[in-house]
Amino acid sequence: MFDLGHARSFIAVAEEMHFGRAAARLNLTQSPLSRQIQMLEQSLGVALLERTTRAVRLTPAGRTFLAEAYRVLAAVESAARLTRRTASGESGTIRLSFTAASAYRTLPRIVAHIRARLPAIDLVLEEMVSDEQIQALEENRIDVGVLRPSPALQDARTPIATAAIAHEQLLLAIPRRHPLASGDEPTLRDLDGEALVTWSPRGGRYFIDLLDNLFNEAGIRPRVVQRVNQLHAMLALVGAEIGVALVPDSAVGISMTDIVLRPIAAPEAARPKLLLAWRQDNPNPCLLSFRSSLLEMAERPDRATAHVMTPKRSSD
Repeated sequence: MFDLGHARSFIAVAEEMHFGRAAARLNLTQSPLSRQIQMLEQSLGVALLERTTRAVRLTPAGRTFLAEAYRVLAAVESAARLTRRTASGESGTIRLSFTAASAYRTLPRIVAHIRARLPAIDLVLEEMVSDEQIQALEENRIDVGVLRPSPALQDARTPIATAAIAHEQLLLAIPRRHPLASGDEPTLRDLDGEALVTWSPRGGRYFIDLLDNLFNEAGIRPRVVQRVNQLHAMLALVGAEIGVALVPDSAVGISMTDIVLRPIAAPEAARPKLLLAWRQDNPNPCLLSFRSSLLEMAERPDRATAHVMTPKRSSD
């Protein structure tokens, strides 16, 4: 069977149509080149060239082999380039999980950034709550998670590293006809005794603890009337006038006509964090370039500013 060296030698002869010029191009003498072509023809069992004292011509079989030789060499060179890019982390696959709320703003930024900076990296996306992501990282079912801080990170059986990629603002979600939907900017004191739609322990332990600390420090006690797992469900209940809710500013990506989102004064510690998490022993060669690119993105301010509605009070 022929090797790639024989294929390259044949291409040189076919392009030059002259053994002397082809040998010079390949930095060979003419005799070794002639032997290579003869060995190639013997291995294939066909004549590829017609030789005369004045000219070299391709046989019909030679023309067919030339086209295939071009294709084979192009495939080999492409495979070599892809292999080098994979080894350097420029190409490959990243399995990325994300929380439902991050899908409204942070996830689109991540996907757009990676497509622009690392277009040869394929993303396999899956939605999970934060604790499920930590378990998936431990079991090596994902490479990177976009998640909220969780005590499970400290309890993980494998070394999981994290870096903050977003600090969000808390917004007050209010039914459009609620008194707090207009007038002066609402304060935490306005929520004392107010019906509150909030997070369930399954999907929102981080937010439960964050809001409990916030309310305790402010000395207020809202009335929890409903608990849900997902941000869009929480806003739907607010729109149905079940109560108000404190939500991250990613909620502005959800369009609902029956609610108003307003800023509310809160200490810096109450800004919800979004983390990038990964196993430190993950051997995926494109993890380093992926992670570095996203952390570079996180250092730049998000130019997509939230549109927060503060309408006049409704007359009905």
